[in-house]
Amino acid sequence: MCDNDSIKDMVEYNRRTGGLSRREFSALTLGAGLLSALPAVASAAETKDSEVEIKTPDGTADAYFVHPAKGKYPGVLIWPDIFGLRPAFKEMATRLAESGYSVLVINPFYRTKKAPTAPDHPDFNDPPTRQALMTLAGTLSPDTAVTDAKAFVAFLDSQPSVDKKRKVATTGYCMGGPFVLRTAATVPDRIGAGATFHGGGLVTDKPDSPHLLIPQMKAHYLIAIAENDDQREPQTKNVLRDSFAKSHLPAEIEVYAGTLHGWCPPDARVYNHDQAEKAWSRMLALFSGSLA
Repeated sequence: MCDNDSIKDMVEYNRRTGGLSRREFSALTLGAGLLSALPAVASAAETKDSEVEIKTPDGTADAYFVHPAKGKYPGVLIWPDIFGLRPAFKEMATRLAESGYSVLVINPFYRTKKAPTAPDHPDFNDPPTRQALMTLAGTLSPDTAVTDAKAFVAFLDSQPSVDKKRKVATTGYCMGGPFVLRTAATVPDRIGAGATFHGGGLVTDKPDSPHLLIPQMKAHYLIAIAENDDQREPQTKNVLRDSFAKSHLPAEIEVYAGTLHGWCPPDARVYNHDQAEKAWSRMLALFSGSLA
């Protein structure tokens, strides 16, 4: 099953049951002018950033790399949602770098087109927009996830600002959630922490479901679940808790009350400031304790 199944599942659920309200479906619509919602980082490190290109077996990936101006820090790989590499994710990466991390956020659709890969303020309710984004998502698969995980982690490890003596973290949003698990299973000796935010398709009934890879991992986890996602698939959190427990991997798995799918990026129309900040603080706590 492809890693874009978080989107496919929502569309299919809506078709079968009518279970998604207009407000819930508009979670997949980006708003405008919300980047200022991100709070400043106390004692923020001065950062350096650049647009980078990364060679992979499938081509050249465009990405954004930001890190503290001086010193070596743990690397972090960010997998964005279906709307791709854009200003909101660059802002989030910079905020994380200000907290003492060397952060790479990538264009997952580089095989097809360079970023930006979505129009300004895309509306998933618009059929042509939805079809274009779904077509892009359909170019990704478990195989591309493995290829990219190896290339992107290797890029981080080649950077002077990355402390290779410490573990790497990876985070993913919406369709990026499964890529977190696949990355941790692909390079288990390097990934020390993984965090997913309103990740979709983490648990499926297919033989290549991401959760079946948990025994291959060595990382600690944060799984932040949107309330409406949990209402549609209440068993997912239990399957994940059981899978992590059987593999003796620490995992904080929580449903965030009052949130809709897509609540974490600050440009989402359903951005929930208080719950996004809670999830961000839990991510920082995870990184602090797991990237030794």
